[in-house]
Amino acid sequence: MLPSIPGMTGGMGGATITRDADFYIHELFPINFFGSTVYITTTHVCTIIIMVALMIFALAARRSVLKAEREHKMTTFSTLVELGVDALNKFVSGTMGERVAGKYANYIGVLALYIFFSNTSGIFGLRPPTADYGTTLCLALITFIMIEYADIRYNKWGVVKGLFEPVFFFFPMNVISIFSTPLSMSLRLFGNILGGTVLMALYYGMLPWFAKIGVPAALHVYFDVFSGAIQTYVFCMLTITFIKDKRGEA
Repeated sequence: MLPSIPGMTGGMGGATITRDADFYIHELFPINFFGSTVYITTTHVCTIIIMVALMIFALAARRSVLKAEREHKMTTFSTLVELGVDALNKFVSGTMGERVAGKYANYIGVLALYIFFSNTSGIFGLRPPTADYGTTLCLALITFIMIEYADIRYNKWGVVKGLFEPVFFFFPMNVISIFSTPLSMSLRLFGNILGGTVLMALYYGMLPWFAKIGVPAALHVYFDVFSGAIQTYVFCMLTITFIKDKRGEA
């Protein structure tokens, strides 16, 4: 039985109507982990499904491109793949410069594909993994490590010096500024995707069947495709911008 929304039960002419809106993370399979019980949740299952889909797509894309090169005959799929790779390279090099874009294009490409597929998975009846803060925080932490690695590699002792600029008393604020980066990136993505997930669940769970004819398609286009694409772009652009700022002119 799906969990019900508190306060959504009311009387009307002696009849009580209870409608369920399901947007929760469910615990599916318990696992004994060193004496503690942990659970495989809907987030894990949906993440695995998306990762398998991405691996199948990657293998199919590689096979199509290699076959096109051997036979000197481009197919529609191989053309789309090459256009996508070219667009990715232009996107990264447009901000970071062509000299260093190749070092980060693969990471940005994988990041964009995973986030976009996760954001739009609600179309296929899945609960978007990016509507779970555990997912978005991990993505932000990976990016944060890359940002700080670039800072240490290219600025060396300037990293420590920068903590006390412009004056010594700015040290606490500079430290907070550094660690606010993964929090802001993760919360922005999480909040936007969770908001769309909750609204769609409320729509499906609380309105009568005749109100769902045709309308959900338009809502999915906005909350899943449009908003999902925007949040993918924002997360990737912030990643590129932060890394470029730390690299400086290196």
